[in-house]
Amino acid sequence: MAGMSKRPFWMHQIVEYILGGSMIAAGLQSPTPVVPSVVGAIIMLNAAITSGPLSAFRVLDRRVHRVIDVVVIAIEMVAAVQPWIDLDTGTRGIVLIIAVVHLFVWWNTNYAMRVKQAPVSAEGGRSSEIGRIAGRVVGHGVNAVRRPRGDDR
Repeated sequence: MAGMSKRPFWMHQIVEYILGGSMIAAGLQSPTPVVPSVVGAIIMLNAAITSGPLSAFRVLDRRVHRVIDVVVIAIEMVAAVQPWIDLDTGTRGIVLIIAVVHLFVWWNTNYAMRVKQAPVSAEGGRSSEIGRIAGRVVGHGVNAVRRPRGDDR
């Protein structure tokens, strides 16, 4: 695992939107649509409210999202095996498969925020000196062309 790189957070968000949409679609095709539709909405809401490139509302920090993901995955697992609300066998399987995929995505995601780098400063450096010299040369050249010539008219 030491050499394995994690996926960027925007990929995580895309997959959560896809998983949530798939769960809702599975619910719409199921004779018992309540459980998969609600769980799909929870997955999509979790992706939408987390600070990230694809978020609709930047309410939660990524570290908080990481913890909430565990709770959402647990809800998905419980929804797949719970005996209280009627759920057909095919839909149970889909909910369980989506929970396993979500767990895999959670495990392989880099939740770190991208650090913005400070802009490069040319103050006092050799490049700013060369730039000033070049600017003066161009300025002097433009001024020389614009100046009227004395006796050449």
